[in-house]
Amino acid sequence: MVLDIFRKQKYVTLHPETKREIPEGLWVKCDRCGEILYNKELDKNFKVCEKCGFHFRLSSRERLQMTIDENSFNEFDSELISVNPLGIADYSEKLVVAREKTELNEAIVTGEGAIEGQRVVLAIMDARFIMGSMGAVVGEKFTRAVETAIEKGLPFLAFTASGGARMQEGLLSLMQMAKTTAALAKLDLSGGLYISVMTDPTTGGVSASFASAADIIVAEPGALIGFAGPRVIEQTIRQKLPEGFQRAEFVRQHGFVDKIVSRQQMKSFLAKLLRLHRQEEK
Repeated sequence: MVLDIFRKQKYVTLHPETKREIPEGLWVKCDRCGEILYNKELDKNFKVCEKCGFHFRLSSRERLQMTIDENSFNEFDSELISVNPLGIADYSEKLVVAREKTELNEAIVTGEGAIEGQRVVLAIMDARFIMGSMGAVVGEKFTRAVETAIEKGLPFLAFTASGGARMQEGLLSLMQMAKTTAALAKLDLSGGLYISVMTDPTTGGVSASFASAADIIVAEPGALIGFAGPRVIEQTIRQKLPEGFQRAEFVRQHGFVDKIVSRQQMKSFLAKLLRLHRQEEK
């Protein structure tokens, strides 16, 4: 029995289970609260975090799917593409990469559709395409869409998402601020309704032109809205900015936005505005 104590113990070799590989794209981390979210559930919730309400950015196609009645959308001018008028180095290559990445020809999609049966002409910007920057083609497509709304006597709706004017096109880009607002002035004179929905981010030349020229200005919760970014402003004035500066809630408190609407309620809210407009016309 004493010898048994000193005998070599027998060990069992445990073979760890083969590590299961989790396919990429199943989960995403919330940028605000850090919650790990299942992508399919996130899609069902309009890409809004169930824990903190953070609104993830949408592509133009996702926005269309969430907003426009099924099979009601007719796209305008999808064949228009930007060129490199100033011969800026690498700009042509950036355009090619953006087209391949987004499967879009430009940073804006325009067309006609219905929201709960209410016909509307709309423009939807896509921040994935060179940060939704506004070049000559973006301005042209927006202006043509406004002109179509005037011709057909339909309301006009714009979802904005942009970092501002496209630097690679210089003054040709900056001219679009005047061009788009001039078109909207004609829409106003015709008695047409213009609704602007500011999404994250709406900044630069877009915020200083057509995004802010609407009859009714709506914003998504937490959207960054302003001209220059917070860091640029702090460096310029050498002061610390207030908490939440330039976010939708802050600018709403200061009278720049009429209403903040969550994405889950956006379609029904817009449909209600369109119905009210139709009743006023009668």
